[in-house]
Amino acid sequence: MSKIHVLTAVLLGMLLAACSSVPYAQRLQQRQQAYSASAGAPVRSFRLVLGASIYSWEPLSETQLVVYTLPNRAYLLDVWPCNNLTFTNTIGLTSFADQVQTGFDKVLTGRGYIPCMIKQIRPIDLAQLRLEKQDQRHVDSVPRDNAGGTPPPSGNH
Repeated sequence: MSKIHVLTAVLLGMLLAACSSVPYAQRLQQRQQAYSASAGAPVRSFRLVLGASIYSWEPLSETQLVVYTLPNRAYLLDVWPCNNLTFTNTIGLTSFADQVQTGFDKVLTGRGYIPCMIKQIRPIDLAQLRLEKQDQRHVDSVPRDNAGGTPPPSGNH
């Protein structure tokens, strides 16, 4: 492959990434806002269930993620900047006696990456989160002004 083809492919990839990053950034910001609005007061620790397993997790930024310990129990974790957090496929949590504590425990994002210290833990009210998500999906429908005099399109073509 010639240098021109490689350069063209790289530029095309950068252009596509730039075009698609705006909606992704907006969705991510909406998710962060919904989780923050649903999060309660900070707690010192939480218990891992079923022998230190994580049911699910979602990165929100390099400094924030959501960890589900059960389908109906989740926590918003604030961490020190974590380089690989938004790109890794798996995470781990350090714990002692199945308790994850602020100031002691860390989020693990893979070999070669520095573990991320947990600064704050806040339980998430999942019922409130569902309401926040419903509010984000709400669409205001406004009738179109037909001042131009053209008839509306018919359903039969």
